[in-house]
This record gives sequence, structure tokens and C-alpha cells, in this order.
Amino acid sequence: MNTIVGNRHDILVLFDVSQGNPNGDPDAGNMPRIEPNSNRGIVSDVCLKRKIRNYVELVKPGRVTYQYKNKEYEQGYAILVQQGAILNNEIVRGITAATEKMDDKAEKNQKAEAAMSWLCREFFDIRTFGAVLSTGDDIMKGSAFGQVRGPVQFTFGQSFHPITPLEITVTRCAVTKEEDKEKERTMGHKHVVPYALYAAKCYISPPFAERTGFTTRDLELFFEALVEMFTHDRSAARGEMVVRGIYDFEHVGSQHPNNAEQNKKEARLGCYHAHKLFEGVKVGLKEGKTFPEAFDDYSISCEWIKNNLPKGVVLHFRHELPMKTIQFQQ
Repeated sequence: MNTIVGNRHDILVLFDVSQGNPNGDPDAGNMPRIEPNSNRGIVSDVCLKRKIRNYVELVKPGRVTYQYKNKEYEQGYAILVQQGAILNNEIVRGITAATEKMDDKAEKNQKAEAAMSWLCREFFDIRTFGAVLSTGDDIMKGSAFGQVRGPVQFTFGQSFHPITPLEITVTRCAVTKEEDKEKERTMGHKHVVPYALYAAKCYISPPFAERTGFTTRDLELFFEALVEMFTHDRSAARGEMVVRGIYDFEHVGSQHPNNAEQNKKEARLGCYHAHKLFEGVKVGLKEGKTFPEAFDDYSISCEWIKNNLPKGVVLHFRHELPMKTIQFQQ
């Protein structure tokens, strides 16, 4: 059954790049982003969300229904934030569709709430990541429903070790302008990271899932997109990018099954600290290595096993197929 997500998830994502630029900085000539104090590489949360949106747009899932509080709703999988989209046009379309059958005497906030709910049901990225809907001069402007906070939130990705970006000069045998014809060829530049392993964190909040209508089907699609986010995003600029690990700590509750209400509350709010769960995944260079040149130079180990996993938490290895899961010890 497709229902609203009711369990908290804390997710650690490991991915790497070889001879590519994982996330260029437009303020630095499109060089790979770098944290200046440590020289570690950075990949923005916006970049990672873009990969998820692109995958969902590519697979174009069909419409599905879900149940919430004994009512049935239908949801679509359109993407609001995409190349060339005019956001206000889509928002106005949502306002029109949601309010055309409402009483003319309905209050502005009622119409804004109805429009927000309609847009969340139609657009996967709104109900997943949230969105600012109060960008036009309509009922959403100034409304509490004009800003939607999504249940899925990423941190910036950061490399485990400092990176040394290379500026590569390339040539082309064609020219752009007629006046450059005598040159025969022109020069260009591209920036690459020889190798780096990054980690990003992701959090899924059931209270916000209830507000936007983020469902268990949406969650399945999100993890599918997370595994495949670089598979259909190949380019010479990004080199070889691979998802190396997805450690999904799902909170399921620590109470006896007979105490269903308390279990549901614990699963919704969480049973253990996220940062301590993440600290159980150890990443370091193998003995004798001083800097990484390839993924094999790293040693990655998960200290969580069935006997020591905190009560009320289940660990899913989403990057392994078939998916491996560690249950907590009863």
C-alpha cells in the first residue's frame, strides 16, 4: 500500500570522481568547488538534487494513488525545476486548478493551501525537496503556504582529503568566428580533479512528509534515483562518477509490536542520534598510502552489526543489489 512516509531516515552517501569536475564554481571560472581552509572538494546540495530531478524526469513514472487519513489521493511525477521552465506559469496553473471549483467567498489562505496541496501532488520535486511558491503576484504571495519545506534535505558533499584541481588546455581544429579563420585552431580550458571520494548526508523527516504528501512510493523512487544519479549523467566534463555507498539508517521504533502507537511515535521522531550512526561508517586510506589516487586506495568499513546496532534502528545498504539489511538486536 502506498502511504505517507512515517519512518525517519538518516542517510550517508559516498561517491567519487576520476578525472572530472563534479561541481564547477561559476564564481571561480568553473573550477571544482573547494573549501578554502582545508582544500577539500565540495559538491553543493543543489547539484545532488539536480541529479535526482533529472533521473525522475528521465524515467517519467506514471500516476499513482496513496491513502492518508482514510482518504485516497492521486499524485503525479512532473518536475517543476527543470531547464527552461517558467516557474510562475506552473504555479498559476496550480492555483487555477486548485481553486476553480472553490466558493468565491473562500479566504485567501484557504485558496493558497489548496494550491500548495495541488502543486505538491503534481510535482515530485516540490513534495520531496520543497519549493518557494510565492514568487508571483497572486494568492501565494505573503502566504504561509508560499514556502514549502520538503522532507528530503541534503548537506553539501565534501571530499575526505584535499584535492588538487588540474587546469587542462585543449585545442580544437575549428574556429567560431569568420575573423578567426586564419588561426586554424583555438585553445580552451577544462578543470578536472584527478581523484576524490566525497561524502554527503541526507535526512528524511516524516513530519514534513505529512505536509507535502511524500509517500513510500516516492521514497522507493528517491533511492532508485540516488543509486543511478550518475549513470545517465555521463559527460567528458564530469569524468567517471560512481556512487560507492548508500547507508540508510531507518528508525523503526524500539517498543514491542503490541505498543504500536509508541513505536509509531519513535519511528517518526527517531531512536538514535544521526551523527553517531554516521560515525560507525569508517573511511580511511589503506596502510602505506598518503593520498588517494583511486577508490582501491580507501578502506571502508561499517562497524554496525546486528548485535551492536542501536535498538529501534535498521541499516539498509542501498548500494548493494540485492539490497542488504541489518536488523537491530531484539
